[in-house]
Amino acid sequence: MDSTGAEPTTVLHVVAMPFPCQGHINALMSLCKLLSSRKHNLLITFVVTEEWLRCIGSEPKPDNIRFASIPTVIERAKAVDFCGFNEVVKTKMEAPFEQLLDRLEPPVARIIADFELQWSFGVGIRRNIPLASLWTMSAAFFSSLHHYHVFAQAQPQLLPLHLIAALRNSGVRFLWVARGEASRLKESCGDTGLVVPWCDQLRVLCHPSIGGFWSHCGWNSTLEAVYAGIPMFTFPLFLDQVPNSRQIVEDWKIGWRVNRAQVGSEILVTKEDILELVQRFMELENCERKKTWKRARELKNVCHQAITEGGSSHSHLDAFVSDFLEVKNH
Repeated sequence: MDSTGAEPTTVLHVVAMPFPCQGHINALMSLCKLLSSRKHNLLITFVVTEEWLRCIGSEPKPDNIRFASIPTVIERAKAVDFCGFNEVVKTKMEAPFEQLLDRLEPPVARIIADFELQWSFGVGIRRNIPLASLWTMSAAFFSSLHHYHVFAQAQPQLLPLHLIAALRNSGVRFLWVARGEASRLKESCGDTGLVVPWCDQLRVLCHPSIGGFWSHCGWNSTLEAVYAGIPMFTFPLFLDQVPNSRQIVEDWKIGWRVNRAQVGSEILVTKEDILELVQRFMELENCERKKTWKRARELKNVCHQAITEGGSSHSHLDAFVSDFLEVKNH
């Protein structure tokens, strides 16, 4: 007991290990922030590579979340070759992660790891540490893989510089996030475009000036657009992005699909298609646009109800805290 006569609070040390890509890091950090607000005796060590720590280490976070780093086994710029990037993550990241666990204090009581880090299951088993696996894609895609073992095949998809020309000529103001090419693209955007290497995407989408969101349809981006009530241009590249696009356009009806053209071995978007799509989508009196905006606002309301107290998402998170983070249950 302390001087007040109260029982001392036992700190539960949780290590969070994301797959080293922006969308996965964002998703796991969001979960950790929610958990830290639900359970005040948590200490969460959020593990990233040294390169990622330099990128996000100064971002605000709750006091009970701290960063720790492991060596950069592969630079994030090499994620464009996803198969090669994934192979390095699968084979080179486990050893430094285990070495970090040996150094952390207090002893690690729980691990939350990205589902893509399959080696984390072995770490948890060997060390007798309960582990939760974070699936960052949609439940529908998980069900497809589980029941039918369906894997979409990636193929090259490009947005050439004449995408830029179409946007500039459309007269529509745009914000373009281009991580590795911002400085090169700025020169081509004119007065209507702003190119940045990074932004707080959810904060941008929630701004009242945003009229649409061109997205590759990753699940994080999809959820953020739904939360903000913003219609989408869908441009899926591979894996779950393809069924996500279909859900956005055909099921929810809150987006328009970007058409592609086959040019040799590449799949491109023509300047004419971009210009026509953007102008039609941003025309305020367009009947189809009005219907899309109405459905986006309706889905936004459903999303916000789910995360309020008593909503489905709120209740499921409480159940996870009770099942996984309560010491008495283990």
